Amino acid sequence: MGVEIERKFLLTGDAWRALGEPVLLRQGYLSSDPERTVRVRVEGEQGTMTIKGLSTGVTRGEWEYPIALADANELLERLCHQPIIEKYRRRIAFAGNIWEVDEFLGANAGLVVAEIELATEDQRFDKPDWIGAEVTHDRRYFNSSLVKLPYSAWTA
Repeated sequence: MGVEIERKFLLTGDAWRALGEPVLLRQGYLSSDPERTVRVRVEGEQGTMTIKGLSTGVTRGEWEYPIALADANELLERLCHQPIIEKYRRRIAFAGNIWEVDEFLGANAGLVVAEIELATEDQRFDKPDWIGAEVTHDRRYFNSSLVKLPYSAWTA
């Protein structure tokens, strides 16, 4: 079984914009049930399908498989919950870790979050100056939740 240990943060300032190359990601969900999400993603010329289990703390099961680009695009258009998520991702190396900074588009425009994947839940890590408040346990920030209630529809 694959395991994902991930923490999520809001950003402060714009210093992160000068770091990393932005890559467009398009993703959608065949299932957005918190106990089992099934995601389809297109990143560049690659398609993937990812299955994630229920989070326990900051850990959850994760299985990811490459799929044909044409199949991924067809799944996004025909079977995934709409609207799909579109975002620019920057991968930024800092203090021995990779931070993934996602700048959302469309109905989620204005939302920018950074994620870091860890080897253990208690792993120590340094934060860049542009990392703000942690939102790991706030389900509103899960991509699968942003399909149901986009950032532009949040009231507070």
